[in-house]
Amino acid sequence: MKDHESVLDYTVEPDETGLRLDAFLAARADRLSRSRLKALIKDGHVRVGARKLDEPNYRVKPGETVEVDLPEPEEATPRPEEIPLAIVYEDDDLVVVDKPAGMVVHPAPGAHNGTLVNALLHHCGDTLSGIGGIRRPGIVHRLDKDTSGLLVIAKNDVAHRDLSAQFADHGREGPLKREYCALVWGVPQLRAGSVDAPLDRDTKNREKRAVRRGGRHAVTHYRVEETFQNGLASLVTCRLETGRTHQIRVHMAHIGHPLLGDALYGSGFQSKVAKLPADAADALHSLARQALHARSLGFRHPETGETVLFHSQLPSDFETLLNALRKPSEALQGRN
Repeated sequence: MKDHESVLDYTVEPDETGLRLDAFLAARADRLSRSRLKALIKDGHVRVGARKLDEPNYRVKPGETVEVDLPEPEEATPRPEEIPLAIVYEDDDLVVVDKPAGMVVHPAPGAHNGTLVNALLHHCGDTLSGIGGIRRPGIVHRLDKDTSGLLVIAKNDVAHRDLSAQFADHGREGPLKREYCALVWGVPQLRAGSVDAPLDRDTKNREKRAVRRGGRHAVTHYRVEETFQNGLASLVTCRLETGRTHQIRVHMAHIGHPLLGDALYGSGFQSKVAKLPADAADALHSLARQALHARSLGFRHPETGETVLFHSQLPSDFETLLNALRKPSEALQGRN
């Protein structure tokens, strides 16, 4: 077998006789996904002997030489931008980033520039081997714009496929772990519990998600770590069993304890801000977002198979609010 930057070729062994062409290549070219190989076959980049074949279901024969001509990865539509990133870990297969609040993960209408993808395209450069033939980072999960914390991003097809499967499995059969810190209004009646409630788009506001019968399965496990100001607020650890859009924000609001600073799901709790001590109210105003941080992220490394676990410190604005809430409740005197 020869393995150049732009050409791969393989000889069919007797025990591989009768395999579909795409299946044969998927077993041999393990750095490319089967869907990517199928696309290469259909686009005329694969030869068997002297023949160019565009049929993924062609059955290979012993002794045949199969050659794959790899085109250069297309440049991604988002443009690279030199934006500082907090890199927690990086190797040839993936990069773990500590995303700041205020940064959008992927370009979208109204947010074409300044995103995490723009920053990663600049940071990773030629180390991105191409996801689906396009030189781009492989996004396998996301955080809301105003949620801070840990994200893992794939740098090649194989890592993207493996990590995507782990996130799709939600850790049922693997070590995937996603843990968040949240500050919520009030104190949940159960100090540790689970919210199992399906989520779908809100019928009245497309920017929101809502608990709706027939929605997508969603489960959040939570644990109360601390309570503050005579039960006015709590620090809660949330662990995701699924990863739906706005899941923690919706689920905590659903049980009557929306996140501090969450204007979308906790608007009915704004009057409680007046009950906070002055420095806590100021800190919440400065936070200007939901108090949610992706603190821990664990998964099976797609190349080594080892379980890896990463942690992130609370950002300073979150820490400032937390410390203000921890001050004795006597600070409430004169404010009620």
